[in-house]
Amino acid sequence: ETLNREIEDYYGKRLKKTSDLKTNACVAPVQPTPDFIRQALKKVHPEITARYYGCGLVVPECLEGCRILDLGSGSGRDCYMLSQLVGEKGHVTGIDMTDGQLELARTYVDHHMKEFGYKKPNINFVQGYIEALTEAGLENDSFDVIISNCVVNLSPDKRLVLTEAYKVLKDGGELYFSDIYSNGRLTEEIKNHKVLWGECLAGALCWKDLLQLAEKVGFSPPRLVTASVITVDNKELQDILGDFKFVSATYRLFKVPKGNTKNCKVIYNGGITGAEDSFQFDCQYTFMANEVVEVDGEVANILTHSRFAEDFTFQPLGGPTGPCGVKPKAGIEDPFELALKLGVQGPASATGGCCSTQSAGCCK
Repeated sequence: ETLNREIEDYYGKRLKKTSDLKTNACVAPVQPTPDFIRQALKKVHPEITARYYGCGLVVPECLEGCRILDLGSGSGRDCYMLSQLVGEKGHVTGIDMTDGQLELARTYVDHHMKEFGYKKPNINFVQGYIEALTEAGLENDSFDVIISNCVVNLSPDKRLVLTEAYKVLKDGGELYFSDIYSNGRLTEEIKNHKVLWGECLAGALCWKDLLQLAEKVGFSPPRLVTASVITVDNKELQDILGDFKFVSATYRLFKVPKGNTKNCKVIYNGGITGAEDSFQFDCQYTFMANEVVEVDGEVANILTHSRFAEDFTFQPLGGPTGPCGVKPKAGIEDPFELALKLGVQGPASATGGCCSTQSAGCCK
C-alpha cells in the first residue's frame, strides 16, 4: 500500500511531463511505427499525448473486434489508439491507480468517439490496482488481450499481477507486455530506493523468475519477442546499482490448455492488418505469408487455441521429426543474449516496447 501511494505520488504529482524523468530507462526514442498505428496516434488529443510518460508502444497484432485491457493506462493515449484498432465492435478498458491521470483520460472520451465516428463509446477507464483487477470490477474470462508497458515492475507483487491477469483473460487470451528485467535478484538497498522505483529499475524482476511465475500461475511458457539494453546515464544511481544489468523485454503469455506438444506444420494466410506479408510472432518465428513452417508443439498449441487460429492453416507432420528430420531451432530464452544479438543487427522493430533506450528488431 505504502509503495503504491509513493508511486502514485511520483506519477501523479512529481511528474508533470515526460522530461521530468531522471533516467532514460522509461523513455523510448522515436522509432519506426507501422503507418496504421501512426495514423491512429495522430487522432489522439494533444493533451492526452503530452501527459503520457515516456515508454514506446506495445501493440500486438490481430486486434479487430477484441476486448482489450491496458494495465496502468495513465492519460489514456494507448487506449485511444487501441480504440481505433479494435473498431466500434471491440472494446478497450484502461485501469490506473492515479486519479489525476484517470480524470484527464475520461475528459476526452466524447471528443474521441466523435473523432472516430463511433455512435457509442467503446472505451472506459477504471480506478484500481493491477494486483486487484476483480476487486476493481473487472469480470473473469472477459478480455481477449491484456497489454502493459513498463508497469508490472512498479508492482510489489508480480505474482498477484499475473494471477489477476490470468483470471480476467478469456481462454486463448494473451498477456502481451513490455517490462524491465534484471540479470539477477536485486538487493534490498536497490529495492527500497524511491527514485529507482519511480524510474522502473528497483522493481525489476530477474528474467528467470518471470518464467517460473508464469508457469505457477498457469500461463504457457513466455515467448520472448524483443529486447534491448537499458543504460543508466546517472552516476549516482549507477553506483547504487553496481554490477546489475537491465534489459527492456517484450513477452507474450497465453492462457491455453496444457499438454498438446506435438510439432506441426503451419502456413500463415497473410490476413493480419499491418502484417500482410510477414508476421513476427516472437524472436524465434517470423511467418512469411503462404510459406510452410514447422513449429514446435508449444507454438502450435498457442496458434491453435488463440485469436491467431483463423490466420493459419495447420498440417500434421510427415513423421515424428518432420519430413526432413529437421526439428525447429531452439529459441533464445535469455533477453540479455537477444539484446546483444539485436544490438549488432541494429534497430528494426516497429513496436519495441517500453523503456528501451533503443528500438530493437527481432532475430530473423
